Amino acid sequence: MPDKRIIRFYKPYGVLSKFTDTEGRPTLADYIDVPQVYAAGRLDKDSEGLMILTNHKRLSTRLTEPRFAHPRTYWVQVEHIPDQAALRQLEQGVEIGDYRTKPSIVRLLEEPPDLPPREPPIRFRKSVPTAFIELTLFEGKNRQVRRMTAAVGHPTLRLIRIAIGPITLDGLAVGQWADLSVHERQALYKSVGLR
Repeated sequence: MPDKRIIRFYKPYGVLSKFTDTEGRPTLADYIDVPQVYAAGRLDKDSEGLMILTNHKRLSTRLTEPRFAHPRTYWVQVEHIPDQAALRQLEQGVEIGDYRTKPSIVRLLEEPPDLPPREPPIRFRKSVPTAFIELTLFEGKNRQVRRMTAAVGHPTLRLIRIAIGPITLDGLAVGQWADLSVHERQALYKSVGLR
């Protein structure tokens, strides 16, 4: 077993991306019983999906420092069906407060992805259609995806991070974690410029 632990975790909705909380809310400690690993980046309480946890400080820095600009991919359920103009805006960058987002990769998914149900479920309104977009960012501002979709008139209803660089949720159930395989570790190291 390598001394550097690298874990991928499918964070459920409503779970904080830290190990302790003075208010008694659900945290990573409710799911992960591995000592001395820490989240390499955050995921909002009301977002779901992939997190990487590690005791490898250099890797954690590469995954969290903005200058390394590694890709993070999300499936985003939004209100209404975005047109090409809205998708192009997201792709080119939008104003969120006093900041303009960097270019991203965006595509409208033709079919909703196969996802486990969320507890609690999203609000559903018959008169408001929804759509899923796949959005890959190369930066990580606070609540950035939600702020971006709102800026183009399509509020986010559900947000799932499906990939961090080459690491994906594949094979994980909600609330489940697994150590990275040798192949996954090598791919992740390569993607962030580590040997």
